[in-house]
Amino acid sequence: MAQKQVELKRESFSCSICLDLLKHPVAIPCGHSYCMRCIKTHWDIEDEKRIYSCPQCRQTFRKRHVLVKNTMLADLVEQLKKTGLQAAPADHCYARPEDVACDVCTGRKLKAVKSCLVCLVSYCEKDLQPHYDVPQLKKHKLVDPTKKLQENICSRHDEVMKMFCRTDQQCICYLCSVDEHKGHDTVSAAVERTERQRELELSRQQIQQRVQDREKDVKLLQQELEAVNGSADKAVEDSEKIFTEMIRLVEKRSSDVKQQIRSQQETVVSPVKDLQEKLEQEITELKRKDAELKQLSHTEDHNQFLHNYPSLTPLSPSTHSSSINIRPLRYFEAVTAAVSEVRGRLQDFLTETWTNISLTVTQEPKTREEFLRYSQEITLDPNTANTHLFLSEGNRKVTVMREEQFYSSHPDRFTGYCQVLSRESLTGRCYWEVERRGRVYVAFTYKNISRAGRSSECVFGCNDKSWMLSCLGNSYNFYYNSIKTPLSGPVSSRVGVYLDHSAGVLSFYSVSDTMTLLHRVQTTFTQPLCAGIRIYDYGSTAEFCKLK
Repeated sequence: MAQKQVELKRESFSCSICLDLLKHPVAIPCGHSYCMRCIKTHWDIEDEKRIYSCPQCRQTFRKRHVLVKNTMLADLVEQLKKTGLQAAPADHCYARPEDVACDVCTGRKLKAVKSCLVCLVSYCEKDLQPHYDVPQLKKHKLVDPTKKLQENICSRHDEVMKMFCRTDQQCICYLCSVDEHKGHDTVSAAVERTERQRELELSRQQIQQRVQDREKDVKLLQQELEAVNGSADKAVEDSEKIFTEMIRLVEKRSSDVKQQIRSQQETVVSPVKDLQEKLEQEITELKRKDAELKQLSHTEDHNQFLHNYPSLTPLSPSTHSSSINIRPLRYFEAVTAAVSEVRGRLQDFLTETWTNISLTVTQEPKTREEFLRYSQEITLDPNTANTHLFLSEGNRKVTVMREEQFYSSHPDRFTGYCQVLSRESLTGRCYWEVERRGRVYVAFTYKNISRAGRSSECVFGCNDKSWMLSCLGNSYNFYYNSIKTPLSGPVSSRVGVYLDHSAGVLSFYSVSDTMTLLHRVQTTFTQPLCAGIRIYDYGSTAEFCKLK
């Protein structure tokens, strides 16, 4: 009775979270007490909800209260420890539903610390002691506590299964070996375990060797990553230096041209200004002379007129306008034309070299396995589908129908052509495949392509907003901005499409047992792209394949 009272007292001073005696006890507003660490951990989990609760009564608090050690309760716990309360089994020593319980204990069972494969019984620490003290029990096989001891008993003969039937690959008892397993290849469980243990050790050696090999591979890959990153950093640095030098060179040439133009301008302008000044002086002199003549012409006294007339100074020689050569065209027009020509050549050269640089930097996958690393699931957007298109297979398959389908009105819908776009906006690297039947067009387009009507602005491949591969019977053609490019390659029902948006690469492949490049586009994409499908004949279908 006294022991039971002690246990009750222990339960009164135990934390309901860790089930041990309170350590640094604290009381929360509802009145229940916990170890400070336990309740802190509990409330840390509830931090995201911003509502804190008591694990026992479930009362909630909107504010996380400051926890202060309850010194009186802490002193009581220390006194209880000194009175021998700790000698009684702690609650966490008792078996819970998920634990293996001692088969010997009566009443409330303690946790088992070992299970005996001979006795087929699990023991707590106290009841296990005879297996350490009694010579006959010392020979028993002890293992970590397990709930599966009864699996060692034969359900047919209620005997311990100490044998193994290699014929049926199962554990059996001795009676089974002379009954339904008579004539089978049987050995003791210990012999079979020894052989299986050898196989297990061999497997472990193989696994460990493979781990070592993979660790070496990982190390090599790490070295490769470091080499790639280092090489990329150096290439960026060197490229920046080269482009900076090129910019400086262009700026130097721009300054030289400017200086030459200004120098030539001064050479041409100086004599023109001189001549202009002389002409202005002559005009002034002629106007003065004209004024004198006008004044003389108004003299009414004939004698005075005749007296003054001989005193007039004669005119100086005139500069004839015929000696001035006016150019019919603008000055320095040839210089502007020459600079424009240089710009055009430089632009063409940079475009060509950029393609080479891009293809050098961006290593396009070579095998289908490499392409599949960038596989992208494509689904079609019903809001863009022409009303004669029927979508199925989770909006991955499209079929052109004679009857109009019921779609709600939407501004994104193609009204004039049997076309549909993907839901996904595509950037980066991606790859997918289309399985086709009949005349199908596979396309890429910007989202801002026109949708209403039957103008060329709405048709894939007939404008500068879309690129299209036509798969018609036994031939392929590529269209961009209404320009048709005939293609050659093996005809297949499956087309592979690869996009590297940042590199401006778009590639179409014929896919069968191998992949054959049909056409590659090198350009600069200014917006995210959408995949597009156009179907020509009734009954023709196109389906985006599941690649993962």
